[in-house]
Amino acid sequence: MFDLDGVLVDSEPVWEEVRRAFVADHGGVWQPDTQSRLMGMSTGEWAAYLHELGVRLTPDEIARGVVEQMAGHYRDEVPLMPGAVEVVRRLSGHLTLGLASSSPRRLIDVVLDAAGLTECFAATVSTEEVPRGKPAPDGYLEAARRIGVDPGGCVAVEDSSNGLRSAHAAGMRVIAVPHPKYPPAPDALALAWRVLPDLGSLTPDALG
Repeated sequence: MFDLDGVLVDSEPVWEEVRRAFVADHGGVWQPDTQSRLMGMSTGEWAAYLHELGVRLTPDEIARGVVEQMAGHYRDEVPLMPGAVEVVRRLSGHLTLGLASSSPRRLIDVVLDAAGLTECFAATVSTEEVPRGKPAPDGYLEAARRIGVDPGGCVAVEDSSNGLRSAHAAGMRVIAVPHPKYPPAPDALALAWRVLPDLGSLTPDALG
């Protein structure tokens, strides 16, 4: 089971840039812990949170505005993590792959299509499609359900604190590939079964 943002796509800097500017442009105040709190939230959750920061729009308007700007960035270029395409294609030849992402469905589909990876995944889930975003386990549990496998037999690949907590709460073994700019909290990293230095180190042997 893969996460998307921060694992396959180096999108956290883009999310931070877009949402930080959106908050400033619409009367809100970005807080020191805002970026870390946002990581893993579903679309509805982060839109409501930005509204609480003082953005003078409804959560629905915030979500539409931010997602449209993100889609614009992705239309110009999808910032894939080094080795992402090769790793997914390599593993898909040996294993059944799923994806559980906090990104909106629209952005998941844009990224996977642009990278030519859509067919590599047996199931993909956006937290828009489940009741709760990460750190709740809902997205990972739904991805396992769609594939028809026991969550306890799955390995999840995550980078963020909330993502690690989400996959662990789902009962999955978790491989952490920490993002150098947004490292997970020590207590979240301690939940990992294995910690890898980069995505290229994710081989079939590392999953054994």
